[in-house]
Amino acid sequence: MVELPPERIDGGDFVLRRTRLEDAQMIADTVAANLGRLSVWLIWAVPAAATVEEQRKRVPKAVARWDEGTSFQYLALHAATGAHLGNFGLERRIGPRALELGYWLAEDATGYGYATAAAGALTEVALGLSDVDRVEIHCDVANLRSLQIPRRLGYRLDRIEEDELHAPAESGRSMIWVYPG
Repeated sequence: MVELPPERIDGGDFVLRRTRLEDAQMIADTVAANLGRLSVWLIWAVPAAATVEEQRKRVPKAVARWDEGTSFQYLALHAATGAHLGNFGLERRIGPRALELGYWLAEDATGYGYATAAAGALTEVALGLSDVDRVEIHCDVANLRSLQIPRRLGYRLDRIEEDELHAPAESGRSMIWVYPG
C-alpha cells in the first residue's frame, strides 16, 4: 500500500488542504481571475478551466488519484480569511521513489512568500513518506518567477531538457530541479 501525505498542512499564514469537490467554484473563480497570466505558462489554463462545470469534472478525478496514491492536489488558502491563494500538487509521474512538485499562485498572492513556503512544506512532507527519496520541480527556463522557488529551497539544478512547447511563453527548455541536491 502506498503511503499517503497528510490532507492538511498548516503553514502559519496559509493552509494547504486536500482538494475537495465543494472547492470547484472557488477554483474556477481563481482560475478565471488569473487566466491571462496562467495561460502563458500552463497548458491546462484555458477558458473552460475557469468554469465551475469543468472544475466539477476535474476535481473528482483529482480526489480519485489521491485515493489511488498517484497524485496529491492541495489548495493553498489564506489562514485568516480562507481566500484561495493557488494550487499545489505532488505527482508520482517521474519514476520510482520520487515525486514531482508543481504549483501556481493567484496574482494577488504573489510576492508574500506563499509559494516558497508551501513548496518547502510539501518538499518536507514528500521526503517524509517512506517510499520517496527525491522531489523534483520542473519549470521552463523562461519562467523566472517559478525557478526562484527551487533555488530558494536549496534544490539543485540537475539538468535542462529540450521539451515540446505547450504554452505561449515557454522556451521549449525545461529545468529539472532536484531535492535533496
